[in-house]
Amino acid sequence: MGRIQELFQQKKHDILNVYCTAGFPFLDSTLPVMKALQEAGADMIELGMPYSDPLADGPVIQASGSVALANGMTSTVLFHQLEKFRQEIHLPVLLMGYMNPVLQYGFEKFCRDAKAAGVDGLILPDLPMFEFEKEYGKLVRKYQLDFVFLVTPETSVERIQKLDALSSGFLYAVSSSSTTGKNKNLSDQAVYFNRLNAMTLRNPVLIGFGIRDKESFSKACAYANGAIIGTAYIKTLSGAKPEEIGTRTNEFLKSLS
Repeated sequence: MGRIQELFQQKKHDILNVYCTAGFPFLDSTLPVMKALQEAGADMIELGMPYSDPLADGPVIQASGSVALANGMTSTVLFHQLEKFRQEIHLPVLLMGYMNPVLQYGFEKFCRDAKAAGVDGLILPDLPMFEFEKEYGKLVRKYQLDFVFLVTPETSVERIQKLDALSSGFLYAVSSSSTTGKNKNLSDQAVYFNRLNAMTLRNPVLIGFGIRDKESFSKACAYANGAIIGTAYIKTLSGAKPEEIGTRTNEFLKSLS
């Protein structure tokens, strides 16, 4: 059983998955940010790999990616930073990014290096379901990585069932059909969330996009096993000095409980 499965076995509700951008706010802040999240009480870390054309990301996360790229972050640098991270980080960690840089790195090499580093899973929003089925899924499974698909309010029941069958770890329920960071009212999507709850899904569900504070986190957790927070945390780190990362992270996570 992997770390993600163990987490959901031990904790059924109020799972907090926090997104951070590798190499932001500084190139060498990746591990300090991850350690700060662990110490502050996060349950899972979604480590974003910066990319120049991030289709699903809103302006705040896009800007953090631009900073990280300007800082010199690349896939090679990231894996170098993660070489010994399991000596200090015990939380489940997923890499979230886009196919172009992964393909440039080499998909199998990427999976192999992710597994060797101790990464638990991948989220690649622009990898089509049929390509995963035909080609890439076998490589993900070969290296015993979880793979998380996204569903939206517009995703048909049939497609949700298929994506759930192909996913492992959890299913990522996008709260609305928009980019990250939008201030949406989660109650407006109650029909969608209730539809997911009514289905017999094999994976737990985490809700993402628009989760930003105690109220939205609590509301999301009422509909699912937990939620993913990204933009609000990136805002918290913006402009932080190295010595402020721990304090800012702790204060932000405290504000959610």
